[in-house]
Amino acid sequence: MNAIHCLRGAAAQGMNVLRMLDFIDRFVLYLATERGLSVNYQLSVRRSLEALATWLKKDRHKEEVAHVTTQDIADYLAFRKHGGLAASSARIEWIAMRIFFRWLGGRGMRKGDPVEPILGPRQEQHLPDTLNEEQVRRLIESVSGQEPLDRRDRAILELFYASGLRLAELVNARLENLSLEEGWIRVTGKGKKTRLAPVGTSAREAIAAWLEFARPSLVKPKTQSHIFLSRRGTSLTTTRVWQIVRERAAMCGLDVGVHPHQLRHSFATHLLNHGADLRVIQEMLGHADIATTQIYTHVDQGRLKAVHRKFHPRP
Repeated sequence: MNAIHCLRGAAAQGMNVLRMLDFIDRFVLYLATERGLSVNYQLSVRRSLEALATWLKKDRHKEEVAHVTTQDIADYLAFRKHGGLAASSARIEWIAMRIFFRWLGGRGMRKGDPVEPILGPRQEQHLPDTLNEEQVRRLIESVSGQEPLDRRDRAILELFYASGLRLAELVNARLENLSLEEGWIRVTGKGKKTRLAPVGTSAREAIAAWLEFARPSLVKPKTQSHIFLSRRGTSLTTTRVWQIVRERAAMCGLDVGVHPHQLRHSFATHLLNHGADLRVIQEMLGHADIATTQIYTHVDQGRLKAVHRKFHPRP
């Protein structure tokens, strides 16, 4: 009996001392299967946590999650900072560690959260680049041809600006999720979350013209229900849509650096400038956290300060 008891005790102890790398594998599987987060996000988290695990093993001779302390985490972040890691990247690593150790604690895999007492690295505020309303109008209206690809590109530009879609959301948009009559399109964003995005009158007209007069000429036997098609009748890639936006911007004399996400930023900024509620903009953009949307308030404040400096008698 004593031998059996010892074996059981050893097995139980073994379950409690699983290496950190084993738990990282479990956590990434959780992100994929239960949270539905993207492969890129999973890879980012894995890289951050495995780098931490490597440092802990080499510098602190620790491989078990139960032995990681707040001081270890603080020292690791300082090590990364002294190694030249940018504040924005350090924050990404801190977030990965925070959600990992919270997950461990929530499942009883360790006691206490070593990351909780540590304030995350301050996030650098990079205001998004936007086009002004006249530049957007110039870009969109410059695509006025009647050829199939002209109609397609006009519809793409109109939809980006009308709905604030992400690049991947536009590329994956399908006919069965579009209602031109009601002015909505259903898209799947980050974390596989779906939302209804509004489609304004100008965009509806451009998309209707594309669907009626141009898209049928590109359809092939194996064409699927993607709204936007390539010359070969296949769905467009994100790279190709990026190229289309940049090419059309260059053709009308705008900076060649114009990109799809800039139209999304412009969509949000112009809505805010015209008095839209920040919560409504958050819903339209599909932001999980209002803090992500609040960056557009800084853009608006910048505009107000510029106006004040220009017109106030004592700036």
